[in-house]
Formats: sequence, structure tokens, C-alpha cells
Amino acid sequence: MESCSFRPATAPSPFPSAPSSSSSSPRAPCPHLRFPRPRNGRQIRVRRRASGFDAFPPLPGKVFVDEAIGAEYGEGFETFRMDGPIKVDVDYLNEKLQECFLQRIRHAMKPDEAFGLIFSWDNVIADTDSLKLDAWRQLALEEGKDIPSAAHVRKSILHGAADHVLRKVLYWAKEEYKMEKLKARLIELYYENLFKLDTPVEGLREWLDAVQTAGIPCAVASSLDRRCMIEALDRMALSKYFKAIVTDEDDMESIANRFLSAAMKACSFSATTSC
Repeated sequence: MESCSFRPATAPSPFPSAPSSSSSSPRAPCPHLRFPRPRNGRQIRVRRRASGFDAFPPLPGKVFVDEAIGAEYGEGFETFRMDGPIKVDVDYLNEKLQECFLQRIRHAMKPDEAFGLIFSWDNVIADTDSLKLDAWRQLALEEGKDIPSAAHVRKSILHGAADHVLRKVLYWAKEEYKMEKLKARLIELYYENLFKLDTPVEGLREWLDAVQTAGIPCAVASSLDRRCMIEALDRMALSKYFKAIVTDEDDMESIANRFLSAAMKACSFSATTSC
């Protein structure tokens, strides 16, 4: 690939998602997202903390929908168009991401500038685990329930589907209407806490300052809607660090598509400013 190589790194999720009909059990932990290794050129690193479930933070309508990882397919990706995805091959993406002549010279002289960073919103930028735990605790208080302190319960609450937790872990709901009511309230509590969040993960600001000084382009990927994402970044005073943002409006069908879209946006920005 003559442009972007993807390196995984770290991130979990806000509210979990229920298993899809095509899979009766959760997939094995997936600490890394991997894409076909390019031959040379710009490399984009994906910062993602390993999670025990395939769950990334969605928002109201998507919080409990299982998101496909999307990295299982190595020989083809999708173009990112508002009118829907079109299957394309790797050569097409290589051509789209190909570096111009000036970029090659620049990267030969300054190799560090041949990198970009993609950040996941969850637990990389914001401590979304704490937001989830607080939402569950508030729900328990309102319902007059107790949350067991066992490690497996905490793991399910952080990474499992809400309906599974309510039915099979906490045993708070058997009837469908009761479960839907509790899920709706849980999401409401989560977003109430999210809208008050104004502090990023410890050490992130210093890291972003260093990255910005080095001239490395950064992008952030999230399944939040664009307004929530921009407002949250503004509250944390982090907007200036990110040249590209991928949100729910980008209509990505999988986690891999979301990161790939962020990589393409970051590459496009870098090419525009340097060529």
C-alpha cells in the first residue's frame, strides 16, 4: 500500500451491544485492529485499548446493536459515500491514498512526519468505563437494587450487552417491557453523565501537545453523533488537536470502517497541507 499502514493500540466501549443473530456467543477478545500491510508510505496508528467484547460506544439508537469488527476481510474495503458503500479492492485505496512527490521527499527527510494517530473516544480520550459504572449505579439506586461486587459482574457491566446484564447477570428484568424501560433509563443516565464530562483521560493532553509539536496529524473515531462529539471535545478543550473526526453521521458499518475512514481523512488533510 503506498500510503497508510495501520498499527493497532488501545480502547474499550461505553455501552455494550447484544450479540448479532449470526453469532450466538461473543467473539474472542480483539485487542488489535489489523488491515492489510502496505508496502511503504504513511502509517496511521490506531490507539485502541483491548476490550473483552466487540462493543464500541454507540448512542441512543445504536447502544445495544452489535457492531461488526470489520477487519476480518483483508482483500477489500468499502468507499465511504453518503449514498451507500461500494465494494472496492485494495489497489483502489492505494491509489486514493498515494503520496504525492513532495510528500515523499518530506517523509524521506523527516520520517516522523510519515505517521498519523487515530484515537478512539472510549477510554482513550474519555474515561467511559467510569461513565458506564456510574450509570449502572444510579439505575440500581433508583430501582432499589444492589449490584454484586464480583469481578465477573463488573466485567459484564462494562463490556456486556445491557439486555444480557439485566436478564442473565443482575436478574432485574424478565418481561420485555420492563427490560426496555430499564435500558432506556440506563442510556439516559449515561448521556446525562457524558454531557457533564469536561476532563480527558489523565496524561492525554500532554501527549497531544507533544504530538502536535511534532506535526503529526490526529483523528478521533466515535459512534457518538457529531454534535455530541464536538461539544465534548470543546468542553475538554481538545478540538484543536484533531484534524479529522468520524462520528455516527459518517454511517460506517463496522469498527474497522470507522478507523479506516478516520485514516483516510487524516491522510487527506496531511496531503492538502503539504502538497
